[in-house]
Amino acid sequence: MIQIPKGCKDMLPSEAYLWQAVEQTARETAECYGFKEIRTPVFEHTELFLRGVGDTTDIVNKEMYTFLDKGGRSVTLRPEGTAGVARAFVEHGLQGGALPFKAYYLISAFRYERPQAGRLREFHQFGAELYGSASASADAEAILLASRFLNSLNLGEYTELHLNSIGCKHCRAKYAEALHEYFRPHVDEMCEDCRSRFVKNPLRILDCKNETCKRFTVGAPSMLDYLCDDCRAHFETLKSLLDAAGVAYTVDPRIVRGLDYYSRTVFEFTTDLIGAQATVLGGGRYDGLLEQMDAKPTPAVGFAAGIERLLLAVEAVDAPFVERLPDVYVAGMDAASRVRALEIAEELRSKGLIAECDLMDRSLKAQFKYADKLGFTFVVVIGENEMAAGEAEVRFMSGSEAERVKFGELAQYIRDYRRNH
Repeated sequence: MIQIPKGCKDMLPSEAYLWQAVEQTARETAECYGFKEIRTPVFEHTELFLRGVGDTTDIVNKEMYTFLDKGGRSVTLRPEGTAGVARAFVEHGLQGGALPFKAYYLISAFRYERPQAGRLREFHQFGAELYGSASASADAEAILLASRFLNSLNLGEYTELHLNSIGCKHCRAKYAEALHEYFRPHVDEMCEDCRSRFVKNPLRILDCKNETCKRFTVGAPSMLDYLCDDCRAHFETLKSLLDAAGVAYTVDPRIVRGLDYYSRTVFEFTTDLIGAQATVLGGGRYDGLLEQMDAKPTPAVGFAAGIERLLLAVEAVDAPFVERLPDVYVAGMDAASRVRALEIAEELRSKGLIAECDLMDRSLKAQFKYADKLGFTFVVVIGENEMAAGEAEVRFMSGSEAERVKFGELAQYIRDYRRNH
């Protein structure tokens, strides 16, 4: 038997309602802020991610699914959503349109890493991107959108917002010098990755999960002490906007995020609902991303949330999502009434009800068993007498009640019952 590849997961019909609820919440929240959906290809030219994501990241160095297509071109399954949106923004001339440009996405993405709870090789993300504004108010809007989304999932009281600024390329260069000076005595004791990061991008050492390397970061200099005047003013303005909006946060100078394109604001929403403190949503500003891609420099800010991690968190709390149960099963007692049952089921569906009828030539008793297993509220029984009278016997699955209802009034009867109960 062929089995699912390691690091992938099936979404079964019994789980679909929760996925749909999270995705629908994401759509509704993003659209409240004026964001519209964008869809980009599941694979792109590899160079896009080398330039956009950054060649010092674990994603590019270790985790990308890269291969040659039949034309000999190097293509990569997207490991995240931002680079593809940036490419589409430039390629379709959206820089010359109305700004800010706001878009959200719901995508699958791929990274070759060790599978664990909430972290798969094929995973799914909800993300939002805003292009064209360098103002701290754009950062605030992205964070407010993210916060409202988590609140709508009943996760607000279980998540914490951590906030930092990693400055612009000018003040970050000075900070990198300070980190070089601080980490130099410890380089030989660090993991292989951090020894490479020390040379290419010492900020990435602060994001290392190796316990030995984490020990060396405890006394490291803080980026906040090296911010230039403009970056400091931007960060202070953002904090004042969040204060005014009533959004609680913790300034955390250790947040750097895992992608090279970030600048100035970086943030994460974390929770301990799914074990050790885990990030369920993260983002920040990336004003230099388009410039890295040889496009006209355009300021941008955004975030992404892992759907799998969100689902684990939602399942751990009293989330307001329940699966919609089917409404009515139409049972025919013989061949002729089964035909009429199919017609009635189709009429009920046209009026927005979830209706089924027998497709297995089951006995009436077996049809009732099937309807009970699937959680139907009503069974509408049709036989020779019912067809002659033009009315059905409506039986309640939760008890022994039964009523006679005319065929043409079944939909209204069921709706009224649902509304009153």
